[in-house]
Amino acid sequence: MRVSKGSYESEISKAITQWEKDFLGRGSVSVKTDILRDMVIVNLQGILTPAEYTVCETKEGLLTIKKTRSELVESGIEHLKDIILTITGEKVKSFHTDISSRTGERVMLFKLFNDLEKNFLM
Repeated sequence: MRVSKGSYESEISKAITQWEKDFLGRGSVSVKTDILRDMVIVNLQGILTPAEYTVCETKEGLLTIKKTRSELVESGIEHLKDIILTITGEKVKSFHTDISSRTGERVMLFKLFNDLEKNFLM
C-alpha cells in the first residue's frame, strides 16, 4: 500500500516538532509541512519566546536573535536531514531557513535530489 502525500507531510511535521523539543528545548505552537516537487517546505508558527520578541524590537536585537536561532538550527542540520531521509527515502541536496521576528514564524526548505511529489501523482 502506498503512503499518501498528506501522511508524509504529517509525519515530517511531527518529527520536526519532536526534534525542536529534544534539540532546542521547546517546540513551536504549530507546524505545517508541504511537499512541492523536489522541496519539503516546513512552516513553524510561534517559535519565539516572549523575551525574544522584546529583544527583536531593536534592529541590533533582531539581528542577534536571527543569528542565534539560525546557528542553533544549523548545528542540528544533520539530524534534520536524517528525518527527511528516513520518512521520504530522499536525500536532502540543500537546506534553507529564515525566521520572521514580526510573526514569530520560521520557514525551513529542504531541497531534495529528486521530485518527491511525482510519487504521489496518479
